[in-house]
Amino acid sequence: MRSLLKKLLRRSPARQGQARSRFRDPRFVSFLAQSNRRTLDTDFQDAVLRGRRILKQAMLAVVAAGCVWVLVESAKALTLF
Repeated sequence: MRSLLKKLLRRSPARQGQARSRFRDPRFVSFLAQSNRRTLDTDFQDAVLRGRRILKQAMLAVVAAGCVWVLVESAKALTLF
């Protein structure tokens, strides 16, 4: 459980000062253009990353709401005694 939370809450490379991804680096795009490979759909990659970020935030919100619910129910139970 601790490793899962650690993995979810770790800082992304963009926040650590490594803001360039390999898809936005002009040298990488230039290399792909010169090597006659298929073009990468970077919009799809960005959409996937955005979706993962939104999913992570939603999961954290659900976990936080669950913790609040447990605290409220525990407080109600303690007031009975």
